[in-house]
Amino acid sequence: MNVVVCVKQIPDPAEPGKLEADNTLDRSGKLILDESDSYGVEMALQLVDKAGGGEVTLVSMAPGNETSGLRTALAMGAAKAILVSDDALSGAGALDTAKVLAAAIKRAEPDLVLAATESSDGYTGTVPEQVAALLGLPSITFAKEVELADGKVKVQRQTEAGFDEVEAPLPALVSVTAGVVEPRYPSFKGIMAAKSKPVDQLGLGDLGIDASAVGSAGAGQEIVTVEDAPAREAGEIIEDDGESFGRIVAYLENLKVI
Repeated sequence: MNVVVCVKQIPDPAEPGKLEADNTLDRSGKLILDESDSYGVEMALQLVDKAGGGEVTLVSMAPGNETSGLRTALAMGAAKAILVSDDALSGAGALDTAKVLAAAIKRAEPDLVLAATESSDGYTGTVPEQVAALLGLPSITFAKEVELADGKVKVQRQTEAGFDEVEAPLPALVSVTAGVVEPRYPSFKGIMAAKSKPVDQLGLGDLGIDASAVGSAGAGQEIVTVEDAPAREAGEIIEDDGESFGRIVAYLENLKVI
């Protein structure tokens, strides 16, 4: 059982965020593993263990050949990683990212692809489904439980009312929620072993992707300006005089809440 996990390396959210001149997020410093992706890594490791063999491969896209976040996931137990890093990807949008990840995933020929529902620094929530579409794979989202059996993936898919039981033939792509498993902490032995695990570093040319069609050069949008969110205004205080409910109802009606 060979499982690919899409992981994102992001600026440390504990540090103040900075923007580039084009108003995109500054990713020039050390990057860390997105916490939301640690659940997919752990899920993949558990599925491989239950299958009795196979390996977990990480696939990521990051600037500057950054591998710090990947090494964390490798220390958890993943066998190897594929990193795509290319200056032409600066300013890449969600679809650009999906094209790059899909091309890299093809090289790994996985039985199953796992991803987080959305990244902690982008929140588009669209990349997993775009990757699945580009690869021609069935996609199941918001998985809270994942099982593999008889050449199929069986998922409990989180909904507002509970969960749906969904299954799809392998290979497939599944995006998992934060509560699907409890990620393990990398051991000292795992951290030391991760230093020597292979990370295949690729550029757009290695994937056969035209640099002029992705990143800022091929972007279909531009961030014109970024402004601070307006300060929250003080709320209206309504003192109860026995008839205050009418004012509250009128206020809610004005907001179109009721």
